[in-house]
Amino acid sequence: MAEKIQLARLPRFTQWLALLAASVLISVPLEFAGLPAALFLGPMIAAILFQLAGGALSVPKLPYMASQATIGCLIAAAITPAIIATVAGRWPLFLGVVLAIIVASNILGLIVARLKVLPGTTAIWGLSPGGALIMVLMAEAYGADYRLVAFMQYLRVVMVALAASVVARLWVGASGQDIAAVIWFPAIQPGPFVQTLALGAIGGVVGKLSRLPAGVMLVPMIAGAALHGYDLIEIQLPPWLLVCAYAFLGWKIGLNFTRPILAHALRTLPLTFACNLAIILFGAGLAWLLVETVDIEPLTAYLATSPGGLDSVAIIAASSPVDLAFVMAIQAVRFGLILVMGPSVSRFVANRMARSEVLADDPQSPGR
Repeated sequence: MAEKIQLARLPRFTQWLALLAASVLISVPLEFAGLPAALFLGPMIAAILFQLAGGALSVPKLPYMASQATIGCLIAAAITPAIIATVAGRWPLFLGVVLAIIVASNILGLIVARLKVLPGTTAIWGLSPGGALIMVLMAEAYGADYRLVAFMQYLRVVMVALAASVVARLWVGASGQDIAAVIWFPAIQPGPFVQTLALGAIGGVVGKLSRLPAGVMLVPMIAGAALHGYDLIEIQLPPWLLVCAYAFLGWKIGLNFTRPILAHALRTLPLTFACNLAIILFGAGLAWLLVETVDIEPLTAYLATSPGGLDSVAIIAASSPVDLAFVMAIQAVRFGLILVMGPSVSRFVANRMARSEVLADDPQSPGR
């Protein structure tokens, strides 16, 4: 108890310095190990440890909103004219593959919810095969326990990254994680950078005023995808800006972890691992079908159907001899459909679970 009191009584500035130092110490080894999302996972892990040690910090609203808007711009930057052309040319194929993955993940989520291992909406968002960070933000907006969703999503990020990297290594004889060195402080092009800041600021404000769940992220993402996809604007996000956004979002999640939440997350680890493995294997099965029926190159098919986020799959695909536009097109279509379908599925599951609980508690209710 004394340790908790000492940590909580430190000046807030000192606590922030300690959290920042811990975040760097954890992030750097993960980044050198080539782990996708290392610069988000490091701050989140540091914040969890800091909170469990008795820290007393919370992320201010403005940096948190700015970070969400930045992530919206990041996703928008991934939508290129090449991806739009690829989707337009083969949309029935993409739609079928994407719907199959989404349906399979939702069925798994329903099973986990029915087993009462996790709340229904938490299970659905936690097992959704979209961008991990975006699923966490959407889960928070729709009332799920975003801490458990983060645990589930980032466990799969690690599993997918390891599996995809091993497949890439076996297929081409080189690691899928051998990527070019990052230039952390590149020269800023004033025009694109100002356009990006304006997109984030205006889109974030409109999203906040619209009261749309996760609107601070969604409005810049949708508007930016349309503008950037048709070459109307150029989005420039220097790595140092993304690092700041990842850090604030990681801290936001980590500082809200408690001992009971962490204990529950660890208790669900075997089931979460099994569910994520099932989704990965299902994606591999779809890749095999693509290879056999549509004559898609195997590594391209595997990465396209891999249930990871846009960022981690893009890192591996960009350093492998694959059809990058095809891979990113399927990933982008799946991400978009999950954003559209996710809220409805979440509400459906929540309503069904609530109705089931009412029926279970009322022996006189019809159907018993």
